[in-house]
Amino acid sequence: MKKSIKDLGDVKGKRALVRVDVNVPLDENHNVTDDTRIQAIVPTIRALQEKGAKIILMAHLGRPKGEWKPEFSLEPVAKYMSKVLGEDVLFVKSPVGEGADKELANLKDGQVALLENIRYYKAEEAKDDDMTFAEELAKLGDFYVNDAFGAAHRKHTSTAKVAHILKPAVAGLLMEKEIRCLSQALDNPTRPFTAVVGGAKVSSKIGVLENLIDKVDNLIIGGGMAYTFVKANGGKIGNSICEDDQIEVAKAIEKKAADKGVKIVMATDVLAADDFSGNGTNKVVPINEIPDGFEGVDAGPESQKAFAEVIKNSKTILMNGPVGAFENPKFAEGTKAVLQAIVDATKNGAVSVIGGGDSVSAAKKYFKAEDFTHVSTGGGASLEFIEGKVLPGVVALDEK
Repeated sequence: MKKSIKDLGDVKGKRALVRVDVNVPLDENHNVTDDTRIQAIVPTIRALQEKGAKIILMAHLGRPKGEWKPEFSLEPVAKYMSKVLGEDVLFVKSPVGEGADKELANLKDGQVALLENIRYYKAEEAKDDDMTFAEELAKLGDFYVNDAFGAAHRKHTSTAKVAHILKPAVAGLLMEKEIRCLSQALDNPTRPFTAVVGGAKVSSKIGVLENLIDKVDNLIIGGGMAYTFVKANGGKIGNSICEDDQIEVAKAIEKKAADKGVKIVMATDVLAADDFSGNGTNKVVPINEIPDGFEGVDAGPESQKAFAEVIKNSKTILMNGPVGAFENPKFAEGTKAVLQAIVDATKNGAVSVIGGGDSVSAAKKYFKAEDFTHVSTGGGASLEFIEGKVLPGVVALDEK
């Protein structure tokens, strides 16, 4: 287990250098349109304030690629955070050097500052072992906190290198919760354990499928990736998305599941469309008999029932990826049905984890975060965690 801010001693008057993930969407007027990630770090900020620490937040916004582009400035985020916290967040225009020293010199105990976009510096994303930029950043704090699970899979200066210099280096409350919930689901699940894996491509989820087969009792495979499996078994998939170069991989995954006694649950019927906009002909057909000119876009009613039945009888459920093109309301019923089944199972005592990316968007679109045990804030990070990969931002923190 990694140390968290709960393990810190007396830090009154000390400067906490905290990496957070406030990479939030902004509209054309630079207003925050979804503050989930900001709300998620509030408990860590409050806990550090209670300890009397001075709080210096480091973060990125978008991909400015080492250039100072005004549209990627974190200033609007600092203003929004001031509203959320009910106190002025000091915005620091130059994160390193004399400018930062001057601006941060009068920071009071419990006060919060947010540094300008750390990705304005090329050295933030540099792949080399040069620690110069990390040393510059480390001078700003007396100890390091990483609460940016959404960026924990990046081996960047602010997410990993600084933690090797500035000690103690501990997890924030969000990072601690993410690691705990995902680890518990993967390594110590109450059984039966069911994973729902969806999304467009098998190729992007091979690692996830391989790792989960060693851990789950049931594997529901949905979304666009299902058609590669159908084709591998000789089915007709019409114009559905398919990765021909992954057909052997699909066969190998099915064989491994059979050898391990893991039940793979696939759709039997699908909603097929001859126009991806949904404005053409949409009809329910068997998944292995999709006519030419049509593509599968969502799980059909029989499949929805079958998926829900498996989920209802599960004690741990992990969802990574939708089972249809839910962004179009006409193709959202399958994903909605799966999420509804997960919500119902959670009410009956199951542990449910929604793991990143599109599944989180769908979960938030139709339900509230508290309807599930845990909704991950990290897309790529949760994907890599579920694959069993080592996350640089987590490894760099101190062990308990």
